[in-house]
Amino acid sequence: MQIINWIRKKIILIKVSIAFYPAIIACGFLLLSWIMIYIDFSASGKQIKQGLSWISLKDASTARTIISTIVGGILSLTVFSFSMVMIALNQAASQMSNRMLSSMIENQFQQIVLGFYIGTIVYALFLLSTIRDIHSGIYVPALSIYLLILLTVIDIFLFIYFLDYVTQSIKYGTVINRVKVKTLQSLKAHFKAEKAGLMADISDHTQIVNAATTGYFQGFNKAQLLTIASKENITIRFLHPSGTFLLKGSPLLTITGTYPTDEKKTSSLMDKIDFFNGQPIDLQPEYGFRHLTEVAIRALSPGINDPATAVLCFNALTELFAFLFMHYPVTSFSDEQHTERIFIRAISADELWANCFDPIWQYGKNDLIIQRSFRQLLDQLIQLPLPVLYQTLLKKQQVILNA
Repeated sequence: MQIINWIRKKIILIKVSIAFYPAIIACGFLLLSWIMIYIDFSASGKQIKQGLSWISLKDASTARTIISTIVGGILSLTVFSFSMVMIALNQAASQMSNRMLSSMIENQFQQIVLGFYIGTIVYALFLLSTIRDIHSGIYVPALSIYLLILLTVIDIFLFIYFLDYVTQSIKYGTVINRVKVKTLQSLKAHFKAEKAGLMADISDHTQIVNAATTGYFQGFNKAQLLTIASKENITIRFLHPSGTFLLKGSPLLTITGTYPTDEKKTSSLMDKIDFFNGQPIDLQPEYGFRHLTEVAIRALSPGINDPATAVLCFNALTELFAFLFMHYPVTSFSDEQHTERIFIRAISADELWANCFDPIWQYGKNDLIIQRSFRQLLDQLIQLPLPVLYQTLLKKQQVILNA
């Protein structure tokens, strides 16, 4: 079980890596090359080549030259494309925030394009290894080579589109919108329209379990933890929201019920809980709010002085808060018998508002553009059918703004 959980945590980290999709696509191309070689040397493949004389390729040296030329060309495209991505990442880190790198690295389109390049190279190299001269004749996989030529043409068109895509993707508005969309998707997964349930009460039979390692608490394996809680007839209550940095030995959760907290049991429980660095927005929507706030503060710094970018972050944050104010966080998970077994702590919307807008306002309150934008956004939010708590919060912000 420990190995399974170790693999699960590694998969979470691998999925946000820039090499995730390229590795999968390269494996797919390797499989495609094996299938094409099999078809080429099969009886059906030979009949196809005999029936279509214009695709016959019998000269081994010509076939090797074609493949070698294609490998060299695609390799140059790959290097140039990777260089463009690295330049874009460097610009995003220096001009906006290094927190924005994760959203750019996780961009699926550029990973797919790079994977297609690498897959074509893998396909060509495997194909090159099958061309050989033997005493009975020359084995030339003509069908596979013509497919390689077709893949090369597709690579060229992908490269042309990739140039335009990378140019557009490094614009501030595009990056900010990408973070906003991803954060909104995460909010929809972690929040619901119904009112949040109550936290589990702490009773006399409550035990405190401390963090086994230092790091960022990123969540847990819900299915496995529910299984343990249901089997042991216990209730688990997390004391901190996801994304909290915890020191080893600090309180992490409480267990209500009879549960032996020996070393083996505690180790089995901690294996289901994720501790690792990074700020994946899909695991915790608060990270998206942090990223947008950091970009806005960076834009308002004297070194950059770009209030227009801060306004873009304002607009994105306002849309996210409009959703957040009208939904409630999921605070509990139930087992198959509909018994609430796991309670989690979510950061409150008013606390998140203070973490986002208070620092931005402190940096930009003397800027007329920021004042005007802030006033307009507050007016729009107040007009929404929000709960009284948030209406009061926004009206207090108006008072501060007009002071």
